[in-house]
Amino acid sequence: MIGTDTIAYIAGLFDGEGHIQYKQYVDTKRKNRPKRYKVWRIAMEMSMTDEPVIRWVHEVLGVGTVTLNVKNKSPSSKPHWKDQWRWRCSHRDALYVCKLIWPYAQVKLHKVEQIIDHYDAIKPDQKNIVDLNLYKQTKCERCPHN
Repeated sequence: MIGTDTIAYIAGLFDGEGHIQYKQYVDTKRKNRPKRYKVWRIAMEMSMTDEPVIRWVHEVLGVGTVTLNVKNKSPSSKPHWKDQWRWRCSHRDALYVCKLIWPYAQVKLHKVEQIIDHYDAIKPDQKNIVDLNLYKQTKCERCPHN
């Protein structure tokens, strides 16, 4: 079990260094099939030059991948650019992380709630990490985008 202080710290890191992609691509064509359908891109990532922090987040959360983005590959790169470590997760793993950090998120709260609402509308998750009744009651109070 992850402690609340650890979750709050990760939520703060994510608010400052993270990115959430929640996007629907409408009428995307499938390979070799004429029928069109909707595709969702749901992903979370956090990037920074401090490898131990990214590795720690990955270890604590237990989901996602860690990759190295080498900055000095192209001739147009600047010599002072540092390599960047990136933690990423998507879809149900992103839902898991969103439910963990929801009580503590501030800056990315609206996107966190979009991911939770997306999966809650499809099929309520049996393994709720946060009480979704509490989430729905306080959602309007916390999120300025509603």
